[in-house]
Amino acid sequence: MKIIKFSIIGLFSVFVVPIVWADRLVLVSASYGKNILAITEANGDVIWSHQTAGQAKGHAGHHDVHMLPNGNILFHETWQDVKEVTLGKKIVMDYDCATANGNEGKHVHVHAFSRLANGDTQIVESGVGRVINVDVFGKLKHSFNLKPGGTQNSRWARATPQGTLLVCSEQPGVVTEYDKNGKVVWDYLINTRVYGAMRLSNGNTLIASGSGNSVVEVTPDKKVVWEIKGKVPGTDINLKWMTCLQETKSGNFIVGNCHAGPDNPQIFEISREKKVVWEFNEFELVGNGLACWQVLDGKDAIRLREQLAELR
Repeated sequence: MKIIKFSIIGLFSVFVVPIVWADRLVLVSASYGKNILAITEANGDVIWSHQTAGQAKGHAGHHDVHMLPNGNILFHETWQDVKEVTLGKKIVMDYDCATANGNEGKHVHVHAFSRLANGDTQIVESGVGRVINVDVFGKLKHSFNLKPGGTQNSRWARATPQGTLLVCSEQPGVVTEYDKNGKVVWDYLINTRVYGAMRLSNGNTLIASGSGNSVVEVTPDKKVVWEIKGKVPGTDINLKWMTCLQETKSGNFIVGNCHAGPDNPQIFEISREKKVVWEFNEFELVGNGLACWQVLDGKDAIRLREQLAELR
């Protein structure tokens, strides 16, 4: 269990208040030589792990991962596959994007996927430039094409509460929002090799700029209202390749800081006042290439602990 302390400075004394992260678990998916799926405590102690294939299958880096409500994990081992593994380490889904649903002989690579509420799996196929929904048998249920041009090569993609999809494209460095039929309803040109974007509870969009070494919050009319860039103010945390994002119930942001070296956290939580309240720095476990992860808090962490306990 990790305890982080912060100080409240009054006129005559300093009170040290402990923050306990007993209700937090972290799912990480690391490649670039580490080749591991792992679930850890908030302080990095590993409580479950599964070795992945890594470069034995020609894969340079994991770019998406999801803990599913049933305790299974949605991940990938190559640029062309999407897999689901149980906590008992049994593969129960293995979808080959390179050969299925018309992709035979085409150049396709995948960096983003998710499980939909109806049980289908949504996959963003770069190269061929389309978003597909497939059922448990791999049957194509729905698809739409990404906007022509560089936007057909994506990184992260996340659904919004409005039912649209935010898709990030490194070239030309744009976040594009599509409706369910592929119509572009909003975009934001950030002009970096952008990695991640999500719709916040206030309706704004939080963007991890990738090579821009920054995280920015923009309004629907594209005004920047919050930003960290280069370095977190008042800390020694240097920002490098900014990747995944989460918003906590308290309104804080959890941010991925990939390729930042052993002296910087790979993940950290920051308040709107730009105070870092939690850090995840497990360089030995995940190395310098942790792009994708998921933090589970509260009831989600409790449920996962129960599912892990059933294995024992």
